[in-house]
Amino acid sequence: MIYLIFFLTLNFSCVEKEEADKEKNKTELVGNSNADTLKFNNGISSIFQDSKGNYWYGSRQEGVALFDGQTYTYFTTNKGLPDNQIRSIKEDNNGNIWFETANGISSYDGKRIANHTIIENAISQNEWTKTSNDLWFSAGNKEGVYKYDGKRLNYLAFPKPKVINPNNLYSVTSISEGKNDILWFGTYAGVFGYNGSDFIIINDETLELDIETEPLHIRSIFEDSKGRLWIGNNGIGVLLRDADTIINFSEKNNLIHPTSSRRGDKSQPGTLEHVFAIEEDGKGNIWFGDRDTGVWKYDGDNIKNYTDSLGQSNGFVHSIYKDNDDELWFVLTNGDVYKFNGKIFNREF
Repeated sequence: MIYLIFFLTLNFSCVEKEEADKEKNKTELVGNSNADTLKFNNGISSIFQDSKGNYWYGSRQEGVALFDGQTYTYFTTNKGLPDNQIRSIKEDNNGNIWFETANGISSYDGKRIANHTIIENAISQNEWTKTSNDLWFSAGNKEGVYKYDGKRLNYLAFPKPKVINPNNLYSVTSISEGKNDILWFGTYAGVFGYNGSDFIIINDETLELDIETEPLHIRSIFEDSKGRLWIGNNGIGVLLRDADTIINFSEKNNLIHPTSSRRGDKSQPGTLEHVFAIEEDGKGNIWFGDRDTGVWKYDGDNIKNYTDSLGQSNGFVHSIYKDNDDELWFVLTNGDVYKFNGKIFNREF
């Protein structure tokens, strides 16, 4: 089935309303550990490799660990973080490392942790701009995003269309930017594409979906090297936006079971219905992480399920990360982490 995309273009004035709040930079020293093994008990939530080659591991409830190739350095609330639950890790152009936690945004300059005050804008559309230096973060349950422009951290609300499905809100689940210079925000209820001036909105209404039988419930988005946008859903599989059309990739490849409710029910083996992670490797292959059926790879012609590659860990893949060497890391909700070196999967944690 092919859906036409309706481009909803919204223009906003340049009138700016600034709050007088200054950014708070609470700083704390960080402690080192000489341990050569990772000391997380509750699993890894996110992985990031910085420009120096160091690995950063975010945990579910135990802060962040930095591995420089020899030792681990741990960052927790005791060392200045606002929360020990880490949702994402990023690096700015100055080499500072940023942490999105469950209770705020922090940065690390190599010596100290700084916690940043978020400026809430009454007329947030006035702040919607985009440069290559910006950092973008999920705003938790809010229907918008946090943007750091090099000076301050702003909350920006989405120009929300009419709510079609009250059970799905426009809070961010995934962010992607690719070759077309469009910043894509995946939310439970739809996708917002922002090019620096206008918005593209993809939701149940624009796709003419029946929310009773196949509602959007977006958990991942990714723009690949060809400019195609992959949209992972929790129920209706993967949608693929290519040029001016969107198809249901899972449906086209017979990867939705005939008896599926296309909602939250458990997937049958051999299906791709609940996609929480999408990434592209150095060869242009597209990888998917499914809630129930593990890891999948699409090479442009064929799609393969690596059912047995993760051993007893095969199951809920909630994130995929590509490091500086083009090796893929697969993070599972049970705490296991696997790395694919182009040939085999190796368990790292």
